[in-house]
Amino acid sequence: MPAQPAPAVENPGSGILAASYNVHKCVGADGRFRPDRVAAVLAEIGADLVALQEADRRFGRRTGLIDIAALKRETGLVPLPVSDIPDGLGWHGNAVLVREGSLTRVRRLTLPGAEPRGAVLAESRLPGGPIRAVAAHLGLLRRCRARQVAMILEAIAEGETMPTLLLGDLNEWRPRAEPLRRLEPVFGPARFSPASFPARLPVLALDRILGWPHGVVERVEVHDTPLARIASDHLPLKARINLSAGAQMLEEPLAAAA
Repeated sequence: MPAQPAPAVENPGSGILAASYNVHKCVGADGRFRPDRVAAVLAEIGADLVALQEADRRFGRRTGLIDIAALKRETGLVPLPVSDIPDGLGWHGNAVLVREGSLTRVRRLTLPGAEPRGAVLAESRLPGGPIRAVAAHLGLLRRCRARQVAMILEAIAEGETMPTLLLGDLNEWRPRAEPLRRLEPVFGPARFSPASFPARLPVLALDRILGWPHGVVERVEVHDTPLARIASDHLPLKARINLSAGAQMLEEPLAAAA
């Protein structure tokens, strides 16, 4: 039976629910390619904004792996137009989905490193206000991740001042690793996150949802359900986002923090 469309989050102010999910190219822990299970997990979460990793084919033409019409029907989410091809979902596999809102600016980053990696900076206007979502999937090589973080921080510092989220698979599990320490002047402590990998018995905190200014991200949790444990090799993260938090800090340029 298909999942029912998730209701909008019942928060009358400027609060939303955000999520980050490495969907492992829609191949589950059982080795089966099942995009419908990924959509069903997203319906379980009921988020207003989602960053997906590995949402496109990795080689050849980077077409999307999830049926967009079914996704909208089952979750109410639609992808922002961040792909550079008509039938793609993301950039280097990074896609941004929203329930309501409109894209005002997008920037695609090709991250430095020994393997193809990218990040998307998507600035949108949601019912609760403007927000910048940085969707990223950092590399497997330790020496590359710090350079990739530096490029992302430089890119967001060049933008307008607005609440900013960094969501994605940072591939970093060491609490005091250099990439996480580089993020802390902007996003605060980045080393604390629930374990999300591997999905069936999570022990490593590879995924993060971070926010600026302080207080925008109120709570980060792992979405741990029987379906989520089999739909991908990562469990999703979800976080309550308060866009009105720290409004006085928004008077200071984000570049000053970065």
